Amino acid sequence: MAIYARFEFEGRHNYGIVNGGVIDELQGGLFGAHEVTGRQFILDDVKLLAPCEPPKILAVGLNYKSHLGTRPAPLHPEMFYKPVTCLQNPGDPIRIPADSEDAHFEGELVVVIGKPVHHASLEEAADAVFGVTCGNDVSDRNWQRNTDRQWWRAKGCDTFGPLGPWIVTGLDYSDLALRTSVNGEVLQEQRTSDLLFDVPTVISFVSHYVTLQPGDVIYTGTPGNTKRMKPGDIVEVELEGIGVLRNPVE
Repeated sequence: MAIYARFEFEGRHNYGIVNGGVIDELQGGLFGAHEVTGRQFILDDVKLLAPCEPPKILAVGLNYKSHLGTRPAPLHPEMFYKPVTCLQNPGDPIRIPADSEDAHFEGELVVVIGKPVHHASLEEAADAVFGVTCGNDVSDRNWQRNTDRQWWRAKGCDTFGPLGPWIVTGLDYSDLALRTSVNGEVLQEQRTSDLLFDVPTVISFVSHYVTLQPGDVIYTGTPGNTKRMKPGDIVEVELEGIGVLRNPVE
């Protein structure tokens, strides 16, 4: 198991391997050949960034029974896109637009693709997973359900895709505890084993229509009920074996 981070130090963006409270800098990208440079940074001295720069971001809707309510279970993964410009770093604010009336958190397991995937079997799909991280699929419910026909702003506003704090590889992500807290109060709690469509199924399904590339990320769905966020809130998405993605709300 390894922990990969993307970070900023003195204006430079780097990738590194996290070992306790230290980051070992890497030369080269995450998904090809890379090596440790020998430079080390104290974790508290750097700014963590969204842990990769995805070519594209996909997400699954309605992927936990507890989130369906009265809606029927989907017959296949219900996919949608979020723009790459929605990504937000760990610790940086979720900025709610002035005319947004009902922006909700959605804590999720996020999968990072490590190799090209096209028309993949379940086994090939599982093998394409580089690692996993935490995500928050911020969504304005009023725009999503009432006023807009498309989800471009309901799911895609700037900062509506917090990601991090890092990518963990070699982790069995099929049965992890997922919690979302607001101001310390746990509001979502479930295990990833309760996903209606597991990670290989989602990747295989997507790959039959859209080729996935190294660095692409997939938000795998949120459980239970979500609530409106307000400026001043602190939202934390925690996944067992990964860590905590924490963002203030503005």
